Amino acid sequence: MTDIQSTSSEPLSESSAPHAAGSPTDQPSASAPIEPVATERPSFLFLGIVSAITLAADLGSKLWAERRLDRPDAIFHPVVLIRGNLDFVLAKNRGGAWGLLQDTPEYIRRPFFLLVSAVAITFILSLYRRLLPNQTALKWGLPLVLGGAVGNFVDRIRYSYVIDFIHAHMVWGGKDHSWPTFNVADIAICIGVGLIAIDMFGGKKDKFEPDHAA
Repeated sequence: MTDIQSTSSEPLSESSAPHAAGSPTDQPSASAPIEPVATERPSFLFLGIVSAITLAADLGSKLWAERRLDRPDAIFHPVVLIRGNLDFVLAKNRGGAWGLLQDTPEYIRRPFFLLVSAVAITFILSLYRRLLPNQTALKWGLPLVLGGAVGNFVDRIRYSYVIDFIHAHMVWGGKDHSWPTFNVADIAICIGVGLIAIDMFGGKKDKFEPDHAA
């Protein structure tokens, strides 16, 4: 009997050959790598301008207060802005807010407040460099706090006390209730802290860009 060959000796064509699993024809073409979207870095020029304006307003107003209010009769003749509510009276605050540590010895008080001011300034600069473009409130708040902090810092270096001269008070219940005397630097710091709080508690996440400096 003659054996009948069942297989064809002709090789399969490329069109009829099945594609091997994982062959290049089965894989999607590799796309070009996506470039990361560059985030806008905060402008240190903006930080410097706002801080410098705040500092100039603070130091200029303190200079005026020293020349106008630092006289023997000034305490009896303050500059009245709103009678019974707001006037200018010179005060030399050797402590912190609300007279904190006012009675502490000089060799403890002065280094303490200088150190606190230096740490605060360093922290503000570190925080500012990590801001994202959409943090408008913080971009304004940090320079205001920085300018105010530097203003009071300069006073502590020059005099070992801070010049305050804005006196807010009101008559209530037959008594004159006074808010602790403050200055332009304190106003800037309060506004700046308020803007920082608005940004911090605004409900957004991932506010700050990671610091890769380390």
